[in-house]
Amino acid sequence: MKKSLFIILSLLVTSSAFAKLNIIVSIQPQLEFISKIGGDKVETSLMVLPSKSPHTYEPKPSQMIDISRANLYLAMGVEFEKVWLDKFKNQNRKLIIRDITTGIKRVAMSQHHKNETALDPHIWVDPINVKQIAKNIFEALSRLDSKNTNFYKKRLEIYLKELDQLDTEIRDILKETPKETKFMVFHPSWGYFAKRYNLKQLAIEIEGKRPKPKQLIHIIKEARRERVKAIFTQPEFPDEVAKTIAKELGITVIKSSPLTKDWAGNLKKLAKAIAEGNR
Repeated sequence: MKKSLFIILSLLVTSSAFAKLNIIVSIQPQLEFISKIGGDKVETSLMVLPSKSPHTYEPKPSQMIDISRANLYLAMGVEFEKVWLDKFKNQNRKLIIRDITTGIKRVAMSQHHKNETALDPHIWVDPINVKQIAKNIFEALSRLDSKNTNFYKKRLEIYLKELDQLDTEIRDILKETPKETKFMVFHPSWGYFAKRYNLKQLAIEIEGKRPKPKQLIHIIKEARRERVKAIFTQPEFPDEVAKTIAKELGITVIKSSPLTKDWAGNLKKLAKAIAEGNR
């Protein structure tokens, strides 16, 4: 009897020691950020599924089950969180919610957006911003799992160096690209990237909607005047208008989403397209 009790207690202690933190995140880039710091100490679930928009996303019933089992939700400040974070908390009273955007200064959305005073949530398209996000993730994981603080700290230090290297690579790609070079997008998701690397994005959408014919003519004239050589669309938004503009300008439409899982590779792809278009 004593031997059986000892075995049961040992199994409980062992399973507790190797239990992973169960984390929920909003968007795909966070999967990379958390993996870089949390490694095999965390299990991460995604809310906004690929090709879906974080502006209007509604979780599936299976995802609400994930919420009920989670230890930690790492909020990114995207639009659907405003509606759903309170509901997640009601679903799981023990759920800890941490804002990992703390310490990052937000800027206003680009022109043509439905509310020009609204703050741009796409902070993760700037590698230097992601350094702060990484530090916030480290703090959140360490608070909840203090016994592995050193593990998280070492991985954070490695990742911060990787982010500096990514920043250097992007600057090298763009080194011959004139400052204030314009590129066109449907939805103004790349403002922080543009600001970091002395570029400017021109948004196609007007008041959050596809432009009307007269507005489209104005946009095409503006693109010609600004000598736009790159136009980007996202899978989350329609690209018919972008194709029309690209045909008029004689350039190619490039699909590039800030929500993709290959976050670092995507930023380099964006930089290369802008650089090549302006050679």
